[in-house]
Amino acid sequence: MPRQPRLLLSKSFYHVMTRGNNRHTVFESGEDYLYYLDLISKYKPEHPFDLYHYCLMPNHTHFLVRTNKATDFSTFMKRLNLAYFHHYRKSYDWVGHFWQDRFKSQFVGKDAYFIQCGKYIELNPVRAHLAVEPQDYKYSSYGYYSSGHNNNLITRDIFYDEMGTDDMMRQKKYKEMVINDIVVSNYLKPVWGSNYQQYHEGRKIRYHLG
Repeated sequence: MPRQPRLLLSKSFYHVMTRGNNRHTVFESGEDYLYYLDLISKYKPEHPFDLYHYCLMPNHTHFLVRTNKATDFSTFMKRLNLAYFHHYRKSYDWVGHFWQDRFKSQFVGKDAYFIQCGKYIELNPVRAHLAVEPQDYKYSSYGYYSSGHNNNLITRDIFYDEMGTDDMMRQKKYKEMVINDIVVSNYLKPVWGSNYQQYHEGRKIRYHLG
C-alpha cells in the first residue's frame, strides 16, 4: 500500500520524532551525538526553522519546532538524516535500512502546555534510566532552560519569559515545573495540546486536507 502524503504546514508547531529502524541504536558513542548536533548546526542556517526543545536518545530523536517553509524543513530533515546515516555506515560498517521510515510530525498547540511538552521531551533520559537528573544528560536542551547553558541551536521557548522577571528566576521555575497530566495523556496523539488547541489544529488540518 502506498504511503499517505505527509501534512506538514509552514509556520506551524510540531513535535518531530525520528527512530532507528527496528529501534536499532543510532548513537553508539558521545562522538556520534555531537556529530549529529554539528550536522544540525551545519544545515539549520540553510533551512531556517525554530528549534525550541530537543533530546537525542540512543535509538531516536525528539524536536519541538516551528517550521518556516514546510518544504524547506522536510529538506532539512532529509539532509540531516542522510548525512548522519553516511557517518554511521562509514564508522560501523552498517548495511541495510537505517532510519525507521520518514520522520513523524505531530501537531502541537500554542498554549501554556507548550513549554511543558518541551520539558517532557527533555525528561526522556530520566524515564529511560539513562540519567538520574535531567541536567546530567548532555544531549538535550534542558541545560539551556534550567542552567543558562549556551546553545546556538535553540530559539527560546515562547512561554519561557513568562516564568520570571530574570533568567535566574526562570531557571529555578523551569526546574520546579511539574508536568501536567494533560501532557502525559496527549503526548503521542496526532494533535497535542489543550482541548481548544486540539479543536483549532484539527480544523486547520481538515481545511488543508480539503
